[in-house]
Amino acid sequence: MSNLTDAYLGNPNLKKVNTPIEFTEEQIVEFKKCEQDPLYFIKNYVKIVSLDEGLVPFETYKFQDKMITNMHENRFTIYKLPRQSGKSTTIISYLLHYAIFNPNSSIAILANKSSTARDILSRLQLAYENLPKWLQQGVINWNKGNIELENKSKIIAAATSSSAIRGGSYNIIFLDEFAFVPTTIAEGFFASVYPTITSGKNTKVIIVSTPYGMNQFYKLWVDAETKKNDYIPMEVHWSEVPGRDEKWKEETIRNTSATQFASEFECEFLGSVNTLISPAKIKATPYINPLKTNGRLSVFEEPKKGHTYLCTVDVARGTLKDYSAFIIYDVTELPYKVVATFRDNEIKPILFPEMIAKVCTQYNKAHILVEVNDIGAQISDGLHFEIEYDNILMTTQKGRAGQILGAMFSQRGSQLGVRMTKQIKKMGTANIKAIIESDKMIINDFHIIEEMSTYVQKNQSWQAEEGCNDDFMTCLVIFGWVVNQRYFKEMTDRNIRAEMYREQEKLIEQDMAPFGFVDDGTPEEEKPFSDEYGTVWHPVVRKGN
Repeated sequence: MSNLTDAYLGNPNLKKVNTPIEFTEEQIVEFKKCEQDPLYFIKNYVKIVSLDEGLVPFETYKFQDKMITNMHENRFTIYKLPRQSGKSTTIISYLLHYAIFNPNSSIAILANKSSTARDILSRLQLAYENLPKWLQQGVINWNKGNIELENKSKIIAAATSSSAIRGGSYNIIFLDEFAFVPTTIAEGFFASVYPTITSGKNTKVIIVSTPYGMNQFYKLWVDAETKKNDYIPMEVHWSEVPGRDEKWKEETIRNTSATQFASEFECEFLGSVNTLISPAKIKATPYINPLKTNGRLSVFEEPKKGHTYLCTVDVARGTLKDYSAFIIYDVTELPYKVVATFRDNEIKPILFPEMIAKVCTQYNKAHILVEVNDIGAQISDGLHFEIEYDNILMTTQKGRAGQILGAMFSQRGSQLGVRMTKQIKKMGTANIKAIIESDKMIINDFHIIEEMSTYVQKNQSWQAEEGCNDDFMTCLVIFGWVVNQRYFKEMTDRNIRAEMYREQEKLIEQDMAPFGFVDDGTPEEEKPFSDEYGTVWHPVVRKGN
């Protein structure tokens, strides 16, 4: 029977500090068993709330046992699990064990929302309140956002952000539903907490999520599978959850959708619906880690003597919402190759031209084309008039033909850079789609692939899905328009459209090869032909007068 004088703030389920406990011999044996084996502790002493049965012992499934063992034995673990599989309950049970049996430990529970993190902590608190008093530590602090125990162990709950645990040193960082954390926040978080993670030799990071597109969680998972990072990956199939069979699957799909089931239960990394680049192509597009990076500039290939490089630039205002970005391509030969990228949501427009010029100079004075809508003109003017960069591309307005690519102020109506219009965007998106889907470009940068997965059709145009960015995609769209310009063809001695057409023609011929040569009786002079730009012409033949 509990003594209220020994209770924390009148809560009979919690023990206050300095409460004496007389252990029986049996309790001493049990305490040691629990200390040495988290699975034993969880299976015998942790209770959870069941929707149907209320407070019940936590009867773990086989995959949950494996999860607990996995995170106990390894520093870095990442889990890809279906919805409603008890993933958070499994993790908090282990965190509870760690806090009790590891004095002076600091644990952070982080989620995409602070309310979610606090809900997870509340479930841990409930489990703690239902432990026998002889297993409990006295409580120093107990509220919605953090707890502190008599053994000096602390647990905090907060939203995942770069400031959530700044300045602290943590033994365990638990990232719940990490796929749902916005990309900018997820990247900033790892950049700021990496010193915290590596400051201790035994620090654990536990990442758990259901997939949600191709984002930072996707990258961490793929890198774990390919052993590019130190995380131990573990995937749980929906059928491993008791009670889920084919009948359950059919019922779930009937009440949701096949796409939703594939993402939430099959745990497939699906991007948005109606993306410019086909989902299959996005998923199959490989990426590599940069040779060098400072968090803003990523170099995937060093400059090569004699190679021709092109840079396309998208400019933001430097107000944290959008990124100023550029992509440098090696256009010497096919496939085109992304060799360097830059993006920064803090760089001021006055500093951006210098950054572009410095990098592009390294790449054999790469040709630069700036998108000059909004404040882009300030960047192109800075490059030309202040820095006096030589290879700035220009456009000239040619009536109904629209903007034509060129260099230098050669004609009336010339302007530095290119103004994004409906016509240019339409042509650029169509071309870049064809280039990427026909394997005529090596992307390299994961962040480009990430933007590809959320670049969707909206209101008869293409743009980033709500809450996502499309700065790299804008750079690609500009590139897609450039490659079909006469000036680019002269600059590179390459006609991508004509080459793609010839390839397609060859494929058709290969498909027809088993049938031999087919003569349809059409005279040669009446057959369609392709000009140097890949345009297919059909001769008009007049019969008689």
